[in-house]
Amino acid sequence: MAYEWKFKARPYTDEEAKTKLEDVMSPETTDWHYNTHHKGYVTALNNIEKGLETADPAGANGNFSQIGELKRRFTWNHSGALLHDIYWDILGGDGNPDKGPEIKAAIEKEFRSFDKWKADIKATALSAKLSGWGLLVFDTLYSQRLLNVLVDEHQYGAIWGGIPLVAIDVFEHAYYHKDGAKRSAYIDNVIANLDWGRINERYKKLVSK
Repeated sequence: MAYEWKFKARPYTDEEAKTKLEDVMSPETTDWHYNTHHKGYVTALNNIEKGLETADPAGANGNFSQIGELKRRFTWNHSGALLHDIYWDILGGDGNPDKGPEIKAAIEKEFRSFDKWKADIKATALSAKLSGWGLLVFDTLYSQRLLNVLVDEHQYGAIWGGIPLVAIDVFEHAYYHKDGAKRSAYIDNVIANLDWGRINERYKKLVSK
């Protein structure tokens, strides 16, 4: 039986999202982005799982095969679903890093100040393609340090062993309905609405010892 991926609930209701996230995106976008875009990645993952149940591995090759395309789209949809889980989880706060003392201290140690981190994550997100992400990750397998990582689409540029702690979606559908082409203003609004309490809990659970 195929594995079933679950569509994760946000830490606020759809109605609460319209108020909590009003500085970041339009009320319509809070609905479309979550219930259409994000949910679509989970639906696709489940369809891919079903397809892999019957795909013939004997037909695999480096040009085109059913199993090859299913494997390729699995990566795209898995990354999209995961990053959106984090994106919604970290939004809805007041942007006060003092509510996340452990992660704030780690950021200040690595980036020399919280403001320097903010400038770097903004530049990272601004530099992504028109479909991409700016991520704060902890590099578990190589340097054991916090890094701001640029990811185009959902996975190009991701690093092995990097645990995402902050995910800023800069696909155009995230901000065009409210801010038009003003990606910079949208990123500022995301940073100002981060929930550092939830980010801190994620950091303590997955990184801090």
